[in-house]
Amino acid sequence: MGRGKIEIKRIENANSRQVTFSKRRAGLLKKAKELAILCDAEVAVIIFSNTGKLFEFSSSGMNKTISRYKSAQGSPEIAQVEHKAEKQDSKEADHLKDEIAKLQMKQLQLLGKNLTSMSLKELQLLEQQLNEGLLSVKEKKEQLLMQQLEQSRLQEQRAMLENETLRRQVEELRGFFPTTDHPIQPYLECYPVERKNSLMSHSIPSPDLTCNCTVEKGDSDTTLYLGLPSDYHKRKKPEIESHSNESESQLGLL
Repeated sequence: MGRGKIEIKRIENANSRQVTFSKRRAGLLKKAKELAILCDAEVAVIIFSNTGKLFEFSSSGMNKTISRYKSAQGSPEIAQVEHKAEKQDSKEADHLKDEIAKLQMKQLQLLGKNLTSMSLKELQLLEQQLNEGLLSVKEKKEQLLMQQLEQSRLQEQRAMLENETLRRQVEELRGFFPTTDHPIQPYLECYPVERKNSLMSHSIPSPDLTCNCTVEKGDSDTTLYLGLPSDYHKRKKPEIESHSNESESQLGLL
């Protein structure tokens, strides 16, 4: 038994009306989507319920479809040209997306990933590309190392020249202050001249006659000592005794 034909009129029952609206709305949107996909058509559907709720569908964007609709109302030829330009832009965008996907796949393959779909020839070509890339990396690294070595050598030469210049300046400064090999003695010793044919009493120097003179100049610490050295008395004692014995013998003869 077939399904009976429904009379097209307003449904009085609110609940039945809401259920029918939901079913028919979903079916309409589904059919619009299928039409856009199957026939490559630009479809737009706008639905307002009896409560004011909005439902819509557009295969290319609602604003774009409405703008095209307004343009088509004014000049159908202009609308057709715009549609062709939009389709061309869409094709170019799809082509660019495909190129991006291929480049991303190639990048992954260069990193050693997603190799399952590659043939033996493709793998050999990939290996060759990787070897060439590795050689290029090594050459670039060696070039950078040589540049760094050259810079280090130049810096070393500059440092040596600076050290040599400083050394010469130090030597020039030392030339203004001459140095002596023998240090200056802080004390000056003075000894009396020995008199010949003098009497014993007048020729024997006494240790008490040693004169120590101190010269004070400002903050100078240099001291002047005048007198006989300590070993001079020991050396002169035998000579004095022998001389006194000769004098006594001469007096006895007189």
